[in-house]
Amino acid sequence: MHEYTSTARVWGLSCPGFPEEVSRARRWTRDILRGSPLADDAALIVSELSTNAIRHTASGLESGVFHLAVAVSAQVIAVSVTDDGGTGTAPKIEHQDHDAEHGRGLDMVSTIAHRVVVHSSDQGYTVTAELYADHRLGGRSC
Repeated sequence: MHEYTSTARVWGLSCPGFPEEVSRARRWTRDILRGSPLADDAALIVSELSTNAIRHTASGLESGVFHLAVAVSAQVIAVSVTDDGGTGTAPKIEHQDHDAEHGRGLDMVSTIAHRVVVHSSDQGYTVTAELYADHRLGGRSC
């Protein structure tokens, strides 16, 4: 392989922090992943992460935005949502009771995804969820 090429492809989308943008992010993800058996899982993850960004960070303020990235290779689909920050606590996976009305989004994402990583920066947080094309890479059956 040439040193400046790769088989991975990456798409990005920036959305205003309005609730209706979550459905746009979900549709955009499905369009990119059309034909992939992981498209629905990725779209659900994007929906959860985008909703979290709008509800729990400055992304949901009047001038707020959230950023979405979808990276696709033969081995993995990675979806990332970056928020505008503004909260003192990092997103974390909390295993809530099934009757809980809040706090189950990242738990659900961690159940669907093979790997979830949270990165922090001065601007906010990026939550990346990875779905492996070959479930043996992550040890979880699809």
